[in-house]
Amino acid sequence: MTLDNAVVFVTGANRGIGLAFAQAALARGARKVYAASRDPAKVTLAGVEPIRLDVTDDAAVAAAAARCGDVTVLVNNAGIAKFGGALGDDPVASLQAQFDVNVLGILRMARAFAPVLARNGGGAMLNVLSVASWINRGTLGLYGTTKSAAWGLTNSLRHELRPQGTQVLALHVGFVDTDLTRDIDAPKSSAAVVVGRALDALEAGQEEVLADEISQQVKRGLSADAPVYLAAA
Repeated sequence: MTLDNAVVFVTGANRGIGLAFAQAALARGARKVYAASRDPAKVTLAGVEPIRLDVTDDAAVAAAAARCGDVTVLVNNAGIAKFGGALGDDPVASLQAQFDVNVLGILRMARAFAPVLARNGGGAMLNVLSVASWINRGTLGLYGTTKSAAWGLTNSLRHELRPQGTQVLALHVGFVDTDLTRDIDAPKSSAAVVVGRALDALEAGQEEVLADEISQQVKRGLSADAPVYLAAA
């Protein structure tokens, strides 16, 4: 999959990783970039087409797919994170809110845009996941739960979309220096670097990219005799 002359649709594109994806797609020669946000007025990047989109709204997702029928690359980046684990305050409401965006948002977008990608030759879907897909602790316990589910969904979509020629790429990464992680005191990667590695992997035809050292270490530790996900913080 090449970004040159591609038509790219990015969810959550007004800031953070989504904004970096939109910028990088333009820099790599994309013919058009749709920058989706719940408030398109917040999309200020020159050269993109702002799209109003809430990935929790079935009608809005359907309208976006109908309007953007030329898409060849879908970047499912929109996500939310709330502090707290399963034994915290009001965990059911917190999990439902995060699940609706982080998992069902990907599902809604995939179902709406799969026919679009098929009509345009197969194309590609890139899902922004997390090292929390594999390793999870109470501070962001419910967020990690949604990312594990999103990883499973991505694996399912990969196999379901392969017959139509759609490449599905999972991006795993630790903390990235964005507004979403502003209150987290931990090492963070540059959004531009992470996105660059993700798009390199996309253009190389890969199905998974581990965009930083922590995601690479954790992946290696999953099959250890003492697997990394059982270790205390």
